[in-house]
Amino acid sequence: MRTIMKNEDGFTGLEAAIVLIAFIVVAAVFSYVILGAGFFTTQKSQEVVHTGVSQTSSSVEIVGNVYGVASTVNDKIREIQFDLGLTAGGSPVDMEKTVLTYSMSRSTAPAYLTFKDTTADLANNEWCIQSRNKGDTDNLLERGEIFTLVVKVKDTVGANERMRLEIRPPVGAVLGMDRTAPPQIDKVNELF
Repeated sequence: MRTIMKNEDGFTGLEAAIVLIAFIVVAAVFSYVILGAGFFTTQKSQEVVHTGVSQTSSSVEIVGNVYGVASTVNDKIREIQFDLGLTAGGSPVDMEKTVLTYSMSRSTAPAYLTFKDTTADLANNEWCIQSRNKGDTDNLLERGEIFTLVVKVKDTVGANERMRLEIRPPVGAVLGMDRTAPPQIDKVNELF
């Protein structure tokens, strides 16, 4: 009778190789998943940063003084006039899509002002671009341009009264402008 001898030395090496390859495959899949999640997170973070920069970089600013115009001396201020430009590094702002609101210290609700293309027959609670310092005639406030805006208000401003005007570009930060009329109203008054 013959006895069969079992020699499993070859199978042990083969099994070890298969287990090693399985570990390598699992590690490769795991690292691929981890790297994919890292790239996704990095891309989302980059989008957030770019959105934040674009929102703050398109802000506008007042250039120079703000003036209140009255019909006669000792009358009330009916028009507000100021120059508007972009902040340093700001992206262009479409003025037709910009929203202006106006409120007085004595009133509670702000009034939304309507954009008008021309200064002719400007009605109460309307605003327009009176002049541009560059040759183009579009309503897009671009780098280097300064627009002179005229706002005709329904709630007139008397001596020592406070008013607030907010400029909200379509993208970017809101510019709030709080001003007080002088003690004596002239035809043209610097609001401080």
